[in-house]
Amino acid sequence: MKDLKDCIRSIPDFPKKGIIFRDITTLIQDPEGFKTSVDLMEKALEGVDFDYIVAMEARGFVFGAPLSYNLNKGLVLARKKGKLPYKTIETTYDLEYGSATLEIHVDALKKGDKVVLIDDLLATGGTLKALADLVESTGAEVAKMLCIIELPALNGRERLKGYDIDTFVSFDGE
Repeated sequence: MKDLKDCIRSIPDFPKKGIIFRDITTLIQDPEGFKTSVDLMEKALEGVDFDYIVAMEARGFVFGAPLSYNLNKGLVLARKKGKLPYKTIETTYDLEYGSATLEIHVDALKKGDKVVLIDDLLATGGTLKALADLVESTGAEVAKMLCIIELPALNGRERLKGYDIDTFVSFDGE
């Protein structure tokens, strides 16, 4: 099994000085690395009762689609404001560099649905918390959260206490 950390490119000073950007494009470019990452996520979902995968734009889509296909589950796309064609519900949340709004279709989820949230990176937990709040506003439940990368120094898990979270690569101050 390929070491995923070896497949992730680190780019210093992007998007601003002092930040090390963890670039997964090199991971998804690597056939063995991409397969390993999807396989690890699929294994983490063994025994989890859920109906849908909710994937975060845009890198979450990359992992959500093959998981959805492999596990025969529906895929709900969480997109930036204005990108979905039908009526939506939304949530706005703060980012390190401003704010953002996420939307899902108003009829994508219903009360009692169980979902898995997928994104590429767990940093401060703000994006996943906003997505969980949006999902829960429909009456659906978050069964699990999956991210390829975690940056533990940013304490994202603290913000997401009470949720079941798996990550597969950790960059701790590197």
